[in-house]
Amino acid sequence: MKKIAFFLAAMSLSWGAFAQHSNKDVQEDIARHRAMAEAHEAAAKCLESGQKPAQCTKELQTACKGLALGKYCGMKHAH
Repeated sequence: MKKIAFFLAAMSLSWGAFAQHSNKDVQEDIARHRAMAEAHEAAAKCLESGQKPAQCTKELQTACKGLALGKYCGMKHAH
């Protein structure tokens, strides 16, 4: 029973954090995610075209400047 109560309390706190975002904040997040998606799509097309990965990464970094954290536009995966 204590675990259920703790879980419900934690969930209500986490949902409360989401409720504090204004509609403007949410719309800005949506726009930022779409811009990141466009930058990643362009990076994929760059790689498909046969360009060197370093060049495509450089273009991704330029396109994502100010959008996401890190040098991989908010996304990093293993090679």
